[in-house]
Amino acid sequence: MKPALVIPNYNHRNYIAQTLQRLQPLGIPCFLVDDGSDEATRHLLLQLAREHHDWVTLLTHPYNRGKGAAVITGLRHAWAQGFSHALQVDADGQHNLQDIPQLLALAQQHPSALISGLPQYDDSIPKARLYGRYITHFWVWLETLSLSIRDSMCGFRVYPLAACEALLRCETVGERMDFDTEIMVRLYWRGTPTYHLPTRVIYPPDGVSHFQGWADNWRITKMHTRLFFGMLKRKLTGHRLGPDAAMTPRHWSSMRERGSLLGLQFLLGCYRLGGHWLARGFMYPVIGYFFLSGRDARQASMAFLQRIAKQQPRHPALHHPCDWRDSLRHFFSFGNAALDRIDAWCDRITLSQVDFPDKQRLAEQLAGGRGAVLLVSHIGNIELCRAISMHQRHIKINVMVMTEHAANFNQLLKQLNPDSQLNLLQVSELNPATAIMLQDKIDAGELVVIAADRTSRNSERVCYVPFLGAPAPLPQGPFILAGLLDCPVFTMFCVQQSGRYHVMLQAFDAALSGPRTTRQQRLQQAAELYARRLEAVALQVPLQWFNFYDFWRRDEASARKELP
Repeated sequence: MKPALVIPNYNHRNYIAQTLQRLQPLGIPCFLVDDGSDEATRHLLLQLAREHHDWVTLLTHPYNRGKGAAVITGLRHAWAQGFSHALQVDADGQHNLQDIPQLLALAQQHPSALISGLPQYDDSIPKARLYGRYITHFWVWLETLSLSIRDSMCGFRVYPLAACEALLRCETVGERMDFDTEIMVRLYWRGTPTYHLPTRVIYPPDGVSHFQGWADNWRITKMHTRLFFGMLKRKLTGHRLGPDAAMTPRHWSSMRERGSLLGLQFLLGCYRLGGHWLARGFMYPVIGYFFLSGRDARQASMAFLQRIAKQQPRHPALHHPCDWRDSLRHFFSFGNAALDRIDAWCDRITLSQVDFPDKQRLAEQLAGGRGAVLLVSHIGNIELCRAISMHQRHIKINVMVMTEHAANFNQLLKQLNPDSQLNLLQVSELNPATAIMLQDKIDAGELVVIAADRTSRNSERVCYVPFLGAPAPLPQGPFILAGLLDCPVFTMFCVQQSGRYHVMLQAFDAALSGPRTTRQQRLQQAAELYARRLEAVALQVPLQWFNFYDFWRRDEASARKELP
């Protein structure tokens, strides 16, 4: 923690010298901002800056821009000089400077938070000011949908400069008496928590107030209007408010299934009544809603499609340049794939609709009485692996899924076809018991389908592999498990092109078993082979990529490892 002091000053002559004298023993560098003061104040500030030249830097506005503008100037200069935090102190003698060590200690304890004084007033405060604060308190609680900010108007506070700089680079904040409240609310929206320290605040009898009555009240009214409708917009578009809104991407397994069972039951009713097309007609508005309200998924979609566009600048499936319209089509593609899953589950997609040139190769393997492992991914529509049931022969297919993340959808599928040969195996992790169970399936001549493109939460067992121009984590578990099972291993993708489904089956010829001393090298090679095949399919059909999260996210545990 490397703090600096920021003191805005506009014609405050009575207490500034005393304030600097009391601050000097702290040994903290200070940015004193002259916000266009009159001649007498300007000369006094120049004199004080020369007197305290070893720790005070005087910054000057050529004309009065407002308290907020002065504080912003100080914050940004402190950030540019390498400071991590800025302690704002008013120049009018209101604040109890003896509380500064406690404020800084609280900031040290919570370095990413905004630390604010919680005013404890005496009888010197004008009653209009006191009652007016409660009006602002009410609006701030409404704008944050929280009681976390107990006072937003106290100018005695410690700012985390990294969060402030990130905010000020992309958002406009009021520069006058609306500043203190607005920056606190906007920082809270972006995930900066707020902590308060009770502190005595006085109104000196000879203090100078620059509150401009009707003008500042009008500014504050407009500020609360902006913040209120800004809050509504954030909620309607799926933004989180408060500390949960931190920008750290979430692991995919922490994202809950969106959509209620009742809504899916309605979709099922439409499907039964009018089939695929009636269900699609009702689905499009729903997908549009999820597109507007699902910020995380929307951002992940755009990030992925932009990587595709960077690899293939003139990709025929995307606009040039890639924009929100491609992301919306990406969402619709996901909805269409969901309906195709229902069609496949209800046996409404026949073998004549599926091109499967290597079907015989798999049939010969299964004819020997032993099963196989299929390494798949969340691209295309792997539900259509039902098409590998060879004519008269029904093959039992076991799909390993995290069903707790799609419980409602899987419940709907079970209602549609309870006699399906597709068996969903709920697993939360790959362990010896899982391997034993799957070995029994293989010995019985069944297929085991494992998605190899999603890591488990906080797992250190990942391999970082090149994928669309950047290292991406792939789980080691599927490759370890495939090596333990005594059977052939294939990669399999099923995508839709020109109205038909295409199944791509390839033997997975990477070595998965061998000496323990070379296991890490084998796993890395296997993950790289899988990633190359996955990337080829993603480049071919980018709108059928259904990992709507930050695929390149570094898990906290695995982030400690160096990239290979």
